[in-house]
Formats: sequence, C-alpha cells, structure tokens
Amino acid sequence: MDIQTAYRQTLDYLYEQLPMFSKLGKDAIKKDLTNIRKLCAALDEPHTKFHSIHIAGTNGKGSTSHMLAAVLQNAGYKTGLYTSPHLIDFRERIRIDGIPVSREWVVDFVAKHKDLITEVQPSFFEITVAMAFSFFETENVDVAIIETGLGGRLDSTNIITPELSIITNISLDHTDLLGNTLPEIAAEKAGIIKPKVPVLIGEQQEETERVFFEHAIRNESVLYYAEAAWELVRTKQDAHFQYFKAIHAADKTITDLKTDLLGTYQQHNIKNVLAAAELLDQQGKFTLPQEKTFAALANVKQLTGLRGRWDWIQDKPLIIADVGHNPAGIKEVMQQWNSIPAKRRHILTGFVRDKDIDEALSLYPDDAVYYFCNAQIPRALPAAELAAKAIAAGLSGSHYETIAAGIKAALENMQPDDALLITGSFFVVGEAMEALNQLGKYSNERNEYSE
Repeated sequence: MDIQTAYRQTLDYLYEQLPMFSKLGKDAIKKDLTNIRKLCAALDEPHTKFHSIHIAGTNGKGSTSHMLAAVLQNAGYKTGLYTSPHLIDFRERIRIDGIPVSREWVVDFVAKHKDLITEVQPSFFEITVAMAFSFFETENVDVAIIETGLGGRLDSTNIITPELSIITNISLDHTDLLGNTLPEIAAEKAGIIKPKVPVLIGEQQEETERVFFEHAIRNESVLYYAEAAWELVRTKQDAHFQYFKAIHAADKTITDLKTDLLGTYQQHNIKNVLAAAELLDQQGKFTLPQEKTFAALANVKQLTGLRGRWDWIQDKPLIIADVGHNPAGIKEVMQQWNSIPAKRRHILTGFVRDKDIDEALSLYPDDAVYYFCNAQIPRALPAAELAAKAIAAGLSGSHYETIAAGIKAALENMQPDDALLITGSFFVVGEAMEALNQLGKYSNERNEYSE
C-alpha cells in the first residue's frame, strides 16, 4: 500500500472512530483529563521530556503560538508547535521548525497504538495531543509551543508544566461549554496557570483582572501584562508587511518593527510575543536577542507555515481570507475590511451552528455582495438557513451548498478592481483554500518533517 493511501485510511479511522469536536460539538468533549493522562502514561510521559510554553485565550492564541515559535526557531532552538484546528491537512497541527509531521509517522503511530486507542477510547483531540507530545519527545525538541484547543482547565493539553503560561484575551465564545460571562470564561482559561510558573496576560480587562490575579496568587505565580511592557504604533502597511514603532515601556527605547502578518489585530498578539520573549530570556533557559526576535516577526509565515490570518491570496481582484469566527474576531476583521479600497466588495462566509450567528451578522457590512455557504461538516449551519438569517439582518446575496461553488460564483462575478473576503470559520477558510488551490490561485505546500 502506498503511503498516501495508508495516510488517508489512518485519518479516516481517526475521524470516524473517535469523537471529534468539528463534527459533534460539545458532545465530543471529555470533561476531565483522565484519558490524556492514561494515553501519556502508556507513552512514558512524553510531555515531561521537553520544555514547553502553554497558550490559551479566546482569540489570537493561534497567531501568538506561531509567532512565538518563529522567535524561538529563529534563535536556533529546535521548536515544536501544536495548534488546532487544521485548515487543509491534519499534519498542520503538529510541526517542528515549521515543517509538518510526516505522513509515515502519523500512520506508524496510530498503527502501533491501536490497542491503546481501543482501550482508552479517547476523543480525536485527545489522541492528537498525545501524538504531538510523543512526536516532540521522539524528535528531541528543545521547546514546544502548545496551544489549547478549548478553554484551558479541562483542555487535554493541560497536563504540561510549562516555562510560561500565556492567556491572550477573553471574549464570549463557546459559552455553552465555558460559561456565559467573561469572568466565568476567564476562570476556565486561567486553569492553565501552574504553581510557580509565570503567567503573561495579553489584554487587561476590568471584568477578568481579578480572576487572573486570584489564580496567580493561589499558585504563587508571578503575573505579567503584555500591555504594560510594550506599546506599538502602526505606521504603514503594504501588500507584504505592516510596520510599527515598538516602544519598550521600561527603558523607553523605540525600535522599527515589521511583520508579514497583515491583520491589524496582530498588534495585540505582537505585544504578547515581545513580552513573552523578554520573560523567557530573563529566566535564563533561552537566549532570545531582541534583534532575532524582531527578525522572526518579519518572517512568521515562512518560518512556521501560518495561514488564514488576513491571508492576502491575490491582488487583481483582491482576495483575502481570515479565520475570524466569533463576534470579537469578526469585529476586528470587518474594521480592517472596511478600509480596503475596492470598486465592489464581495464576502463569502459560513458558520457552525453553535456560534452567535445573529450577533456575528450584525457586524457584517450591508454594502457587500454575499455568498452564503456551508462547510462539509455536520456542525455547519446550512447555507439556506444562514442566507435567511442574513437577509433578515439586511444583507443580500445567494447561497451555495459547497464552499467551492461559492468560490466559483464569486470569481465569475468579480472585476479586477473588486475585493473578496473569505471568513466565518476555520472550516470555511480551509475549504476555500482547497478550492482556490485547485484553481491554481493559492498554494502553500510544505515538505514533511524528517531527520
């Protein structure tokens, strides 16, 4: 059997046999850490054999994870990166120095541990976390950046003891699982705070400040705020970079900084990364010269393979993709979208059922041509239902049963001076990228990791 077929069969097994959040929503969530502990015990506790940094938050944790991985990688450290969900290929979740785990390794891991999987009956997320930890141990990484999947306290990644815990921000999302108020959600995210491990908070919010303070006190952890360490002033942007003046709060130095991540919301995440790099350097376990940190931020996509964050796919007509998928994220995306010059604006969008669809749609502009779609997952809100909600909200457009059909219609309708935004969920953006790739308009293939 060729490796491509074996890999596809392995993924089919993981997708079909194990509860998966993208399919089932909250019914796929195991509400304790029992399974991941059983898996890692059987694998000889791989998560204890490398340094790690743990990142949680409502928005920005994926970008922050990739940027911090780029910083450590650029400083010469062999750097693992675990994130979720993936956009196109499962292997995007598990990388070393930006290169995805090989198909062969995934196939061999699952084949070797099928009896364990049968015995423990883990969720899809639980087995992928265990797989990532095992891969990072096997390849002897210097450090791994570990992004939580959902929440923090009961997230399967929360068996690590990191060098630093980072919480990017808190807003309302997954309220059916995490709580209906910002303090309730903050308490779940604060579950990643470990005894005597420093914690960095990305954005100070009055509603959540006491929650983090109390958790830090109980754990004897020093609490830091990224906004107190760095200030950024955005100076300009082009098709390849956005540019800032970075002001260090303590010594008042001003340094020019640029990043290849074009979303204006990245300003918050860059502060997190600058503060985190400084803290890690001060701890003495990593040497992270500021000039190498700044150089890494200019080359995040190449170093790590990050996609889907204000992803500038083509110029004429302009196509941008962004995975903003909750009201707070969509608000940031639409603020930037409204500043894009275009003769006509087009938006292709879709959502999963468990989001606050009405609030999200209220943030969409009413002067765009819409293509309402649904990704090919059970949790997707059917395009016809989305279109009905959108029309009631004052938006106009047509609905399509697949993302590929929506992409085709948009490209046929667009003129060179128009612009298309693809957004609404990871799943919409991922399927759109596959459709664009088949049309020869987008490709970001990366080699597999092997040594």
